[in-house]
Amino acid sequence: MAAVTTWTGRDANALRKALRMSVTAFAEHLGAARRTVAKWSSQGYKVIPRADMQAALDTVLARATPDVRERFEALRAAGTSGATVGATLPDAAADADTGGEGHTDLGSDGDVRRRNLLRGAAIGVAAVPNVVPLLDALISPRHSNAVALSAQQFSRAVATAKIDYQACHYERVLDQLVTLLPALTSATAGAASEQQTQIEVLAADLYHVVGSVLLKVGDRGMALVAAERSTQAAAASEDPVAVAASARIMTHALMSNGHDEQAVTLAESTAGILDRDTRLASTEAVAVYGALVLRGAVAAARSDDRDTAQAMLDEASRAAARLGYDGNDRWTGFGATNVLLHRVNIALALGDAGTAIAIARTVPLDKVTLAERKASLYVDVARAYTQWGRYEHGLTSLSMAYEVAPEEIRCRPAVQRIAADLALLTKGSARTAVIDFARVAGIRL
Repeated sequence: MAAVTTWTGRDANALRKALRMSVTAFAEHLGAARRTVAKWSSQGYKVIPRADMQAALDTVLARATPDVRERFEALRAAGTSGATVGATLPDAAADADTGGEGHTDLGSDGDVRRRNLLRGAAIGVAAVPNVVPLLDALISPRHSNAVALSAQQFSRAVATAKIDYQACHYERVLDQLVTLLPALTSATAGAASEQQTQIEVLAADLYHVVGSVLLKVGDRGMALVAAERSTQAAAASEDPVAVAASARIMTHALMSNGHDEQAVTLAESTAGILDRDTRLASTEAVAVYGALVLRGAVAAARSDDRDTAQAMLDEASRAAARLGYDGNDRWTGFGATNVLLHRVNIALALGDAGTAIAIARTVPLDKVTLAERKASLYVDVARAYTQWGRYEHGLTSLSMAYEVAPEEIRCRPAVQRIAADLALLTKGSARTAVIDFARVAGIRL
C-alpha cells in the first residue's frame, strides 16, 4: 500500500470510515477535538491537518489491519467527502497552525500527546541536535523557560539567527531558536505601542527562519506550521514588504509539501500586491519581489510548467536589473547572480541536467557571497551530474559543497540522498571514494 505523503481532510475521513468509527470516536482515537475531525469531513481536500495530526494519522494507518487498509484504499479511490480538488491557499494552510482548532480543547494531556507525536514524527528527520526541543517550543512555547528580551535585544537576536542560517550553521540556529520562540511573548508584552509593528515584523522574520531550517533538516510538516505563523505575524504588521517576505517561506513550505500549483499562485498574487502597494520604490521591495518571483518560478518548474517558469524567471531578471547589484536586502540574497543560480535549479527541476550544468559554469562564484547559496549551487550541480551519469563529477561537486558548508551535507536528508544514490550507482574505486566521503561527512549510507 502506498504511503500518504500529505494527509488531507478527505484522506483522514477515508481512514475514519475504513475504521468504521464515528466522528466522535475517531477524534478520541487520535486525541483531537471533535470539531477538527468534523472539519476534515466537511471540507475534504480544502483542509490540511496539522503536522501533529499528520503524524497521528500515519501511526493509525500503520497499525491498521489489512482489511482496514484495503477499505481505506478503496474509499480514497472512490472519494468520500464530495469535496473538490483545488483548495485555495488559506484553506490549505489554515489547519497547519497548531494554534487553531483542536489545540485549546485538549488541555495538558493533549499537549503531552502532541509533543510525543512530534517526537515520533522527528525520528525520520536528520539527527540534528535541538530539532525536538524546537518543535516543542514551536507548538507550546509557554512550556519553555522564556528569557526576557527587549525589542532591541530581540531584533539583534533574530538578525543573528538569520546570519547564521545563511552561513549554514544550522545546529547553532536551532539552539538559538529554542530560546527565541519563548522570548517572543515577553518581547511583545514589553514593547511600547509604537514598537508593535516592529515586533510583528520581527516575529514574521523569526518564524521565517524557523520554517527555513526545518525544511533543511527535513521536517516539512512543521515547516508549514512555522510558515503560517510567519504569514500571520506579517499580516498583523500591515507592512507590505513583510507580507511578501513571509510569502516566500510559505511558498517554499507549500512546495515541500507537494502543493506546487498553490505555491505558484501565492507567489504571483503576492508579488502583484507588493508591486501595487509599494510601486517597488525601495530596494527592499524590489529584492523581496524578485526573490518571491524566483520562488514561484521554481514551483512552476516542479509542476513541469515551463512557460510560467520562464516568464517568472524573466520577471526576476528585470527586477535584478532594476536593483542593479547583488545584495542581501531583507535577507533575500537577491540580484542577477541569484537569478542565475535559480536558472540552474529550475533546469534541474525540469529534467535538463545538461542545461543545468552548462548554466552553472557561467555563474561568477566570486559574487556568490552567502555560504548557503554557494553550497546549494554545488548540491544542484552534484544532482545534475548524478542524473547525467557522471558520478565522479557528482562526488566532486558534493565534496565542494561540504568544503563550503559541512552542515549543508550533514544536516540535510535531501542532500544525503545524493550520496546514497552515488553509492548505489558507482562501482569499484568510485564507490570506495563515495563511501570514504560519506564517512568523513557523517553520512550514513
